[in-house]
Amino acid sequence: MGRRKKEPRSVHRENIVSAASALFMERGIAATSMDDIAKAAGYSKATLYVYFENKEEIVGILALNSMKKLYDYISSALIQHKTTKVRYDFICRGLVQYQEEFPFYFKMVLDNINIDFESKDRLPEERETYQIGEEINEKIKNFLLSGMEQGDLRGDLEIMPAIFNFWGMISGIIQLAVNKEEYIKQSMGLSKEKFLEYGFSLVYYSIARSDDYE
Repeated sequence: MGRRKKEPRSVHRENIVSAASALFMERGIAATSMDDIAKAAGYSKATLYVYFENKEEIVGILALNSMKKLYDYISSALIQHKTTKVRYDFICRGLVQYQEEFPFYFKMVLDNINIDFESKDRLPEERETYQIGEEINEKIKNFLLSGMEQGDLRGDLEIMPAIFNFWGMISGIIQLAVNKEEYIKQSMGLSKEKFLEYGFSLVYYSIARSDDYE
């Protein structure tokens, strides 16, 4: 324990958050106690409370981390290519990769994000999570506007509803493919990859200009 005391506070917090993430993924947030987290991280419960006031603070850190990673994936997808369809394909691929690498984070970004910051009980991480989410929405907004200006996407798209439907459809298809992979294979004869490819294509052509349909 002497060696641990010399480590920066950030190292201890990261250890605890990492252990909590694994437990949340295995058991769920509600079924995981602070005692469970302390044991998994190798700390006493008293020491755990030195670094985090409660479980909600840990969840807040994880939600923020998940949003930061999502921002990185979306940004990377959008800067690599210019054409609307290829950029769209890379967004979808990036989200699939994100889900495969960080399944727990993927589920977290689909959860409700607090937008009420008047209460003193709100964590600073909640505001930052919201702000990063808004930055992601802005990137998708610019992607849609660019596609409309280039004549690739429908000119009658209502941007904000389109953004939320975009997220709902793409993330829903990905989660469905994960949850029902065996059923999809048996009942449709499709691999998860082919099912996703078909679903992503349907979404794209729902927002594409009609004369671009194949």
